[in-house]
Amino acid sequence: MQFLLYLSNFMIPIVIFYIVGYGLCSHTDIFGAFVKGAEDGFRVVLKVLPTLIGLMMAIGILRASGLLETFSAWISPMAEKINFPAVLVPLSLIKMVSSSAATGLLLDIYKEFGTDSHEGFLASVLMCCSETIFYTISVYFIATGDKKHSPVTKMNWTLTGALIATFAGMAASVWLCRGMG
Repeated sequence: MQFLLYLSNFMIPIVIFYIVGYGLCSHTDIFGAFVKGAEDGFRVVLKVLPTLIGLMMAIGILRASGLLETFSAWISPMAEKINFPAVLVPLSLIKMVSSSAATGLLLDIYKEFGTDSHEGFLASVLMCCSETIFYTISVYFIATGDKKHSPVTKMNWTLTGALIATFAGMAASVWLCRGMG
């Protein structure tokens, strides 16, 4: 265990020295490449920023309006039939959009039910078995800017696959957490 701690403390400096050493040996302008990469990253951030602001505002509006709680109450009879606590429905929906907003909901679940409860344990596993689908898709398609192929068709396939994977992860979470917590 001590070896892993020692290795993890030195991993980043080793990687940095390796990159610098490789750049020097191959006669590459390391600082110029770094500056160009930083410029490209900044341009991507500027392209993605409006989408991120829109997603964050939409989540804030959904939470403040009480719509998530209303939807949770409406779907609770169906959710309980498959052993899915209705209180986790908002977490499952928000996690598809924003991981940081889902973390806020996760902390609310911990406060209300406790971390060792079935709801808290299942919520923790759900957070690990799901992805921020809409955030990732929006950032990817904005950042790549593929004009050659139809973005709607590509996005439909991507969204379909991501939703199937997310629901499979949720089902696996419920199955794995049965009788725990």
